[in-house]
Amino acid sequence: LCVFSIVTQPLVWRVCPVNNMKIIEYSIQNIVKVTVGVIFILLFGLIALFRIPVQLVPDVEKPQITVVTRWIGASPEEVEQEIIHEQEEMLKSVENLKKLTSKSFNSRGQILLEFQVGVDKNIALLDVANKLEQVREYPENVDEPVITAVNTGDRPIAWFTLRTLPGTNINIHDMRDFAEDYIESRFERVPGVANSNIFGGAEREMQVVINPHALASRQLTIMDVRRALISTNINISGGDIDEGKNRFVVRTLGQFKSIEEVGDLVIARRDDIPVYIRDIAKVQLGYKKLQAFVRQKNEASIAVNAQREVGANVLTVMKGLREATRELNENLLKDRGLELEQVYDETEYIKSSIGLVRQNVVVGGILAIIVLLLFLRSWRSTLVIGLAIPISAIGTFLMVTLLGRTLNVVSLAGIAFAVGMVVDSAIVVLENIYRHWQSGENPFQAAYKGTTEVWGAVLASTLTTIGVFIPVILVEQEVGQLFRDIAIAISFAVGLSLIVAVTVIPTAAARILSRRKKSENAKHEGFLSSGGQLVSFGRYLTNTIVRIVDYLTNSLKRRLVTILALIIVSIFLTWWMIPEMEYLPEGNRNMVLAIMLPPPGYSMEEQRAVGQIIEKELGPYWHVKKGTKEAKMLDGPPIKHGFYVSRGRSVFMGIISDEPERIAELIPVLQRVCAKVPGMITIVQQASLFERTLSGGRTIDIELTGPDLNRLVYLGAQVFGQVRKVFPPGTQARPVPSLELGSPELQVRPLWEHAADLGLTAADIGYITDALVDGAYAGDYWHHGDKIDLVIFGQSKYIERTQDLEQIFIYTPSGHYVPLSTVADIQIGEGPEEIDHIERERSIVIQVIPPRTMPLEGAINLINTQIITPMTERGLLGGLYRANQAGT
Repeated sequence: LCVFSIVTQPLVWRVCPVNNMKIIEYSIQNIVKVTVGVIFILLFGLIALFRIPVQLVPDVEKPQITVVTRWIGASPEEVEQEIIHEQEEMLKSVENLKKLTSKSFNSRGQILLEFQVGVDKNIALLDVANKLEQVREYPENVDEPVITAVNTGDRPIAWFTLRTLPGTNINIHDMRDFAEDYIESRFERVPGVANSNIFGGAEREMQVVINPHALASRQLTIMDVRRALISTNINISGGDIDEGKNRFVVRTLGQFKSIEEVGDLVIARRDDIPVYIRDIAKVQLGYKKLQAFVRQKNEASIAVNAQREVGANVLTVMKGLREATRELNENLLKDRGLELEQVYDETEYIKSSIGLVRQNVVVGGILAIIVLLLFLRSWRSTLVIGLAIPISAIGTFLMVTLLGRTLNVVSLAGIAFAVGMVVDSAIVVLENIYRHWQSGENPFQAAYKGTTEVWGAVLASTLTTIGVFIPVILVEQEVGQLFRDIAIAISFAVGLSLIVAVTVIPTAAARILSRRKKSENAKHEGFLSSGGQLVSFGRYLTNTIVRIVDYLTNSLKRRLVTILALIIVSIFLTWWMIPEMEYLPEGNRNMVLAIMLPPPGYSMEEQRAVGQIIEKELGPYWHVKKGTKEAKMLDGPPIKHGFYVSRGRSVFMGIISDEPERIAELIPVLQRVCAKVPGMITIVQQASLFERTLSGGRTIDIELTGPDLNRLVYLGAQVFGQVRKVFPPGTQARPVPSLELGSPELQVRPLWEHAADLGLTAADIGYITDALVDGAYAGDYWHHGDKIDLVIFGQSKYIERTQDLEQIFIYTPSGHYVPLSTVADIQIGEGPEEIDHIERERSIVIQVIPPRTMPLEGAINLINTQIITPMTERGLLGGLYRANQAGT
């Protein structure tokens, strides 16, 4: 930087000394034009300030694409082998691919592709789609892959819960379609809302509930019913016919339009008598089996969120959402006995955070002016220099708006940092003007000469400061996107302060000094010195510094020794005092999240019971009001809102405090409550300021990869145990997925010889079993304009226990009426609920969150030295099995 300053100053003088002198002279002679320019900057800056989009943090773009493929009824191992392996083989060669991960679940596979920053998502989407088209044929009944570009800025800005009013006899789980049709669509019409999502509730479906005995007595199979439904429920285009001036489009319309049409479908004829669907089944409009549920303060509910569009003003969007909520509650929902309540509002934290930064900007400006007043000992000089603060700060808002940036805590922090920097150039210019004026020159000459003498040095100093932040602006990685706003804010503020220093300051100084006598300086000194103590101390300090500098620069030897000593001391102090690396500040968002991993095989009812236990334990915290005697007796603040969500094995809970500044006190409370649930692994943490995901923030991922799941589970257990052993108390850890492969399964293994003799294939047995147990897909049905599934069901009364499945009777194509156990061996087994891949290899990840008192760098080093290295030396890691650390 020193070299940059030394080189820049003479270069600037050589390139444009005359033009800059003319600018200075022109400004001094045209105070009206300078004043108008300042007014314009302040006016348009204030307009920009009130129109600039406001959000919590800058948008950080990490190009990601997801590929989701559904295969109803398939196990995770089948999804992995038949779908994920094939897709990964093609996707591994996608251009600019940074990382490839996947997850295989029951009935679904998901692949996440992370790309290099700066990649065009549209081109990447086309590339991914082209690669997937090269995958060979999928198994029967596999849906087409759904490709989606992920927006990493899609963190919801608001959450709402839909619940029933007291005295209303409504099953809230049946209201999902209603919420999608009316609430979700209403939210998405709010200006600035990009998307709204529904969580919880059950989707509608058209059910054909089979009576197995009625079916078998008519010598029909479930496969016959399926073939009849699929072959009939279809519309087919038949071309077109030209007749005169008209062209008629020919269409064969077979799709069902009502429940009666489904029931009236003829499956077959027996003794010349038609057999209808209604003869062997009950056709009804029902709901899918509940796969997820939401609870809010001891009540079942449906959750609705809202995500903003990129660049939208969060405050304006939230105002629109509140208005939409009020309209829905007062009209549509009230009439149906429902209520929509907002349980999370991101603008509350935005307002408090931005308000705090704004307060710091104002306080910083006032303190800067006070310091200037004390040391310059002249309110006129302080006023002149103080002009640089509002002009530079407000002008920066205009530049930020013109660049399409947003107002957030990072950009405001940059302006706060710049408050003390924008007066530097003004001080240098004014002091030199003041020196010329005291030498006997008139105010206008002093202003001109004083500014022209130092403007090159001021420019070099300003360019040096801006040069520090240019690399941050140019960095495309996540850190560059995150801190670009602070670099832009400081650069423009300092740049504007340079313009102010060479135009506004000399113009104002020439007028102020012309009205001031040289003898006034002593009067001001005496007035501000309170007896001369401040002035005496200042003079003593100045004289001491001058003597030290004079002594150190008296000879070449002393100068060299001084430079060398300063370099050595600086390096030593940097090495000794530099702190360990840490992640971004977490802020103090008013939300604590608990991410729970239940034991394998937990049913939906058991997870619901767990939620009720936790809610009961937290009851004292949300049944009191803040400030009351009961609230003061608690070991944490009252809870304003709380929610519990279960989606398969994904279980999490969130609580919001009635006293936002005390939210961190609820972390140990929630940890203690969740620890009472047997077998549950829980991570509790405060929602991070900069992270978009539940497990983001100060999380270290220990990624274990290898071919064999059993070996990976063993290695994961070793790492998990070592984390508990070597890390200090307060450390939280969880495996992803589970360290147990023992998820209970009821496995139906076809007896090939018997099945073949009876005319059944493995696909037939699988479909029949799926239909009898959970319902098998048999096409689509259009209900009031919405496409829902048409599903074949077995009556639930016939299968209430695991033993009932093998006793269910089916009619085979060969004409025999036999129990399912005749063609299949049914036994209880175990299998994984989820299989993860990292770079096409099976993986298990141990997520570690060290305590806040432990820096992340120290935690990473501890994992390397105390866990990974010893396991490598013992031969547990190496070869096909590797460990890697990553941050989320």
